[in-house]
Amino acid sequence: MIRYPLLEEKTTIGITAPSSGIGPDLHDWLKQAIRKMEGLGFSVATGDTVWTEHKAKSAPAKLRAEELNRMLRDDRIGLVLPPWGGELLIEVLEYIDWEQIGDKWLLGYSDISLLLLAVTLNTGLATAHGTNLLDLRGKYDDKTTAAWREALETPHGGSFIQHSSVRYQKEWNAQQAAPGVFHLTEPTVWKSVSGGDVGLKGRLLGGCIDVIRHLAGTPYGDVRAFRERHMPDEPVLWYLENCEMNTADLRRSLVQLKLAGWFENCAGLMFGRSPANAPVGGYTAEDVYRDMAEELGVPVLYDIDCGHMPPQLTLINGALATVEFSSESGEGMVTQVFK
Repeated sequence: MIRYPLLEEKTTIGITAPSSGIGPDLHDWLKQAIRKMEGLGFSVATGDTVWTEHKAKSAPAKLRAEELNRMLRDDRIGLVLPPWGGELLIEVLEYIDWEQIGDKWLLGYSDISLLLLAVTLNTGLATAHGTNLLDLRGKYDDKTTAAWREALETPHGGSFIQHSSVRYQKEWNAQQAAPGVFHLTEPTVWKSVSGGDVGLKGRLLGGCIDVIRHLAGTPYGDVRAFRERHMPDEPVLWYLENCEMNTADLRRSLVQLKLAGWFENCAGLMFGRSPANAPVGGYTAEDVYRDMAEELGVPVLYDIDCGHMPPQLTLINGALATVEFSSESGEGMVTQVFK
């Protein structure tokens, strides 16, 4: 069984930085985001780690873990929301008190997806891959990003539907302010390897491949044990995104996960838009997707709303998802059920 938290009105949001914190030059962004959450009616508990950044991390691993553990234990906190991702969250995994994690949401992406997947695999607690705190600092949120709240307010047994975005952001431009944070300029078009319509159904698992691949072979990445314990005989629908890898590294990483058994009983793969995927020797991302589709014998979608080219869907690790894709329109619909 998967455990689904429930985001309640006026709950407390715990802000901690288990990966990277915020340097002084961007403290105003953090303050804006905090005010935004308070304006939505939430209380905010801000840890010390979010205000600092040194040598690719907010603080030493044990300090990051201690602050995270306090928030994971605190019954007053209904959502743990890091400011953003980073590079070295993996250092805190061995210090997490896995037995003391309460029923609360964790939300984020990028390096935070490592924590999300590890928590779901090791505890059966659903976690939310989606926006981070700093991306919520704007005067308004686009419809796709704003769905994080509907997702986290869905009760056990309930469901919610998301549609592919209308436009996405091609590149970040921090110097040019946008009232909604993102500069959504490019038409969104989902694609399938087959070139045709696709229907998928399975339990969602996934994250940023750059970091979640490092869970394979560790005590925190036993996908087979998770499936046997929490979703026996049910297929996994994987959503994956690439932040920085070229296509050869992407391919190596996916083969590694295949060899580690992660793609056993797989319903399909969904790849997010990527700012990376530099071809190697003419080997493109589309070639990688095609190879995976052929080897696993499953449908593959790509350029979906997930990852480092926002906006992105809120995808719940552990939820039962049905995905419908139209090749004619390039649009997709994702229905997630909390059961």
